[in-house]
Amino acid sequence: MPLMDHLEELRQRVLRSLVAIVLAALISLVFVRPLVRVLEAPAGSIHFLQIAPGEFLFVSIKVAGYAGLAAALPYILYQGLAFVLPGLTEKEKRLIAPAVAGSAILFFLGIFFAWWALIPAALKFLVSYGADIVEPLWSIERYLDFVLLLMLATGLVFQTPVLQLLLGAFGLLKWKQMISAWRWVVMTSALASAVLTPSTDPITMLLLAGAIISLFLIGIGLVALTEQFKEGIPPSANPPSKAG
Repeated sequence: MPLMDHLEELRQRVLRSLVAIVLAALISLVFVRPLVRVLEAPAGSIHFLQIAPGEFLFVSIKVAGYAGLAAALPYILYQGLAFVLPGLTEKEKRLIAPAVAGSAILFFLGIFFAWWALIPAALKFLVSYGADIVEPLWSIERYLDFVLLLMLATGLVFQTPVLQLLLGAFGLLKWKQMISAWRWVVMTSALASAVLTPSTDPITMLLLAGAIISLFLIGIGLVALTEQFKEGIPPSANPPSKAG
């Protein structure tokens, strides 16, 4: 197609994605109270306050927006996939579809990991640190900002294996090159966890850095399997020895 037709198609797909986010956010707004209770669960017995008029209203809209974005993510990925697939080779098409599906699954796994492990660990540390001096009464808006940002950041971090798989499949990086860069990965994971953790407490940063390193190792394994598949060598097979 001509360039203008491509741009028009891209505009249409972006608009459809935005409409999907808005519709999903409106539906989420109906169920926002149960969603807020789920997000409050990691805090345990902490009491939350509304310290400004209309604070919970704005918080509800914010939670619905995040939930709408997460719910619409598969459709957004589908629109992106439909736009790029016609320009790919058959080999690349076979790779992109599983990568997009894996990306969506890992994003939701990252959100669950943050809710199940990172947030409780961070809150336990932050509450116990000043328990003998201050009583924890938190603003609902500040708390949900912390929770939502950490969940979104963790979901993005969980995309690491997919990025590695794409780089390896397109021949841009080899798994041995990834292993040789382990020192940079450790340093980068520490810096990323410090930047992405809203509370900057050491417990959350260590857990997030550990998750990044683990995901990087999983990505190396996937790239190694991809390279062996390209060469037609099963992972358990040994190269034949020459006789005589």
